[in-house]
Amino acid sequence: MGAIWKAPARGLLALGVHPNVMTLVGTAGVMFGALFFFPKYGDNEMALFWGVMVITFFVLTDMLDGTMARLGNKSSRLGAFLDSTMDRVADAAIFGALVFAFMDENRLTATAALVCLVVGGLVPYSRARAESIGVDAKGGLAERSDRLVIGLVATGLVGLGLPLAVLTWTLWVLALLGTITVVQRIFKVVSAARRDPEWNKDLDRPVEREPHA
Repeated sequence: MGAIWKAPARGLLALGVHPNVMTLVGTAGVMFGALFFFPKYGDNEMALFWGVMVITFFVLTDMLDGTMARLGNKSSRLGAFLDSTMDRVADAAIFGALVFAFMDENRLTATAALVCLVVGGLVPYSRARAESIGVDAKGGLAERSDRLVIGLVATGLVGLGLPLAVLTWTLWVLALLGTITVVQRIFKVVSAARRDPEWNKDLDRPVEREPHA
């Protein structure tokens, strides 16, 4: 898959485009696709489909900016921070727009989208906090890419005419999977604390990060 992005990545680098710029452009595009199209669902069901198409196009820049950073030797801590932060902004726009689109028409769907929004923030937060104390908390039942793909597919299919229940129950399943992922990461920290009680008690001891798998 990475080979697909090498040609456009090299082209953008040749034009002087920085990977961080692509990260920002991608996030802006996702926000536009979600916030402009999804709220129009009440007047036009196809708005969900077209919103998903726009979002999908710009989500692909996540792959492009990483390829640009590697090929151009422009990987940086700032880039990693920006990429992670903009992922949270994009997710908030997608699920927030779904909440807005359905809060009057179907409260169950809107509530499911809201829970997905909250849980979607807890999943990366739990990993970041675990890693800040030296515990590798990667992985889990459903990471961001899994939840995003499943949610967008269900949204697009409803935009093409499938019953709204397809999206509603998909969102509830995603909320459940995300919650399980958070619990899995919590248990990784609990396990680390049980393995090394002295490390757990000594808050002043320097963090020794576990190697990433």
